[in-house]
Amino acid sequence: MTPGRELNEREQLILHAVVHTYITTAEAVGSRTIVKRFDLDLSPATVRNAMADLEEAGYLEQLHTSSGRVPTDRGYRYYVDYLMRIQELTISERDRIERELSQRLHDSDDIMRQTSHLLALVSHQTGLVDSARDSQALVRRIEVVPIAATRFAVMVADNFGGVRTTLVNLERTVSGDDFAALNRFLNSQLSGEPADQLRAVLQRKLDAFAAEQRRLADVAVEMFSLLPSLRQGQLFLEGATQLFEQPEFHDVAKARSVFTLLEERERLAHILRGFVAQDGPPRATVVIGSETNELEFKDISVVASPYCVGNKTAGMVGVLGPRRMPYSRLTALVDYTAGALSRLLTRLAG
Repeated sequence: MTPGRELNEREQLILHAVVHTYITTAEAVGSRTIVKRFDLDLSPATVRNAMADLEEAGYLEQLHTSSGRVPTDRGYRYYVDYLMRIQELTISERDRIERELSQRLHDSDDIMRQTSHLLALVSHQTGLVDSARDSQALVRRIEVVPIAATRFAVMVADNFGGVRTTLVNLERTVSGDDFAALNRFLNSQLSGEPADQLRAVLQRKLDAFAAEQRRLADVAVEMFSLLPSLRQGQLFLEGATQLFEQPEFHDVAKARSVFTLLEERERLAHILRGFVAQDGPPRATVVIGSETNELEFKDISVVASPYCVGNKTAGMVGVLGPRRMPYSRLTALVDYTAGALSRLLTRLAG
């Protein structure tokens, strides 16, 4: 999107008033409404002229000839970048986030699902959490447990708190004495290694192993070759029905377009990862409508922030809703939730 011209103080005041009013009411905003609502020392005619100038500059638009005006994507972007003040969360909202997340210490996927649900409840929008991918995770522990003569359960725990358990069938049997040695071998060789490269790591080490170690490594290579393909992360998304209760999506065509995007979760996660900052201090990013160049995005916005495990970015949390979302409050909500999730997962990984 090409930048618009610089706005003077009066235009900034009126743009802020239009965005704030439209976010609150979901109705086109007229000049008289602005003057009364904000008690401006300006006449409706003066405000109307300024709104016309803002429309000409691309910050506002008029949906119908006789209606008031609504913000464009450029107007929302100017508001987010220069005019809005991030609203502080209340103590009760912070306590609720910390309390809800602290009850989900046993399973990382449950933590992600609960975080998405919590964001949806507090924001009254659609909450989303992008979980860490295996390519980012490091092995903490591996456990192989016999189920039958040639059937085994393989458990891989990673530093993000994730645990994958898979049943595999081998063509060979493994004696009881070998299991303790096999588990010691796997943990000594694979602890701290990338969770998506276990077979490759073992393959590289094979030639350096002694005869006994090589026999155990052969078993492990065969076992890991039977594990499912690399998990690409999972987008947890809650509260989608709340999105379709918004006035904007009473239009069936708009609702169908957004519903299609929400169904394609891998695509949605891929789009958002390209916008959310991965370098520097974690911070909330606002993605507005057509800034993504994706047709289904033109009527929605997302406020998202990365979360970390230790010092490493692991995924993102966010809120998805109509373009007239209360960006100030949601930026604070998403930032705080990302920080709380980072602290929880860092403790869990420790």
